[in-house]
Amino acid sequence: MFTNPHQSITRRNFDVIVIGGGSAGCATAYNLAIKGANVALLEKFDLNTQASGRNAGSLHGQIQFEPFHELGMKWARDFLPGLSFLASSLEIWKTLGEKLNTDLEVGGKGGHMVAESASDMVSLEAKVKLENEIGIASRLIDQNELHEMAPYISKKMLGAAFCPIEGKANPLVTAPAFAARARDAGATIATGVEVLEISKENGKFKLQTNLGDFYAEKVVLTANAGLPKLAKSLGFELPISDVPVQVSVTEQVEKFVNHLIYFTTEKLTFKQANSGSLLIGGGWPARYDDSGEAVLNLDSLQSNLRVALKVCPSISKVKIIRTWIGVGNGTPDHNPIIGELPNTPGAYVGMYPYMGFTASPLLGEVLSDLVLNSAPKIDLKPFSLTRF
Repeated sequence: MFTNPHQSITRRNFDVIVIGGGSAGCATAYNLAIKGANVALLEKFDLNTQASGRNAGSLHGQIQFEPFHELGMKWARDFLPGLSFLASSLEIWKTLGEKLNTDLEVGGKGGHMVAESASDMVSLEAKVKLENEIGIASRLIDQNELHEMAPYISKKMLGAAFCPIEGKANPLVTAPAFAARARDAGATIATGVEVLEISKENGKFKLQTNLGDFYAEKVVLTANAGLPKLAKSLGFELPISDVPVQVSVTEQVEKFVNHLIYFTTEKLTFKQANSGSLLIGGGWPARYDDSGEAVLNLDSLQSNLRVALKVCPSISKVKIIRTWIGVGNGTPDHNPIIGELPNTPGAYVGMYPYMGFTASPLLGEVLSDLVLNSAPKIDLKPFSLTRF
């Protein structure tokens, strides 16, 4: 059932409690519920109103250029397990809408990471080779092929790394769809419930909240921004960073962008939603005001639009109608954190940095396997909490 702060929550004891109502948390609750677990999901705000509902809906499947360029080949090799995780999750996305009985607006014809310099083309070639090693069919394309595939890209671009498995989905409907199907399978979905502290009492986890205490045999922490505080209440430090970033959306125009677009030189993600609106982002930072609230950074907005125009000049007359802010959560090595908290049996953590929307379908499956003592379909050792 769905509940909110204005309704009484009669059940207080569960097999599993999932904390966090974004895509990962809702996917986890769904997978636990369909496997028969007595599960509750607790969300401090409304479902999908934090990072999961504020991203631009990109489905990523290639190594991002900025860390590749700055951190080098060794980092990139260490990141390959994380990239493989994304590729496996993208397979789930193909049929996820049918499974959830919801149009998730999954689409797109791949992603282009475009370059304007010969040196960046050399770097892209090395990046593509790494992706090929784990079975991702990325390839380097030259200027002619790029402009044949994406004629809206500036003729000044020399080529791109093309990743055919990339695309887009609608982040506003995905987490709610997971939650609805979880509810159908018997899960309790409670919003407006802030978990203040987690402790052990009589062999169970006791969750102190603004609406009273809840108890569970096991807990799963998926509330990205809240993970450090929750893990600390169980005696473990998590090195998760928070970065407020901006995304801009345009008026609806005739569809012409079929790909997810990146740029090697400066931050950019660029795509077109099913509605016809263009979504322009890439990680340009918002700023914090005096009260600590993340607010619009005009310098970032101007820079983001300048880069978008450089890569795609044909959008010069398209109007921006709004810009919103979300918080990106990171880890030191860009790999996810997945597993049981050391020295706290029954407490699990799951988060994928920066690209968690893409990863959420697989993350939900993997976390449910861990909780129910089933062998996950992938090797989770590279994502262990003890690696830091």
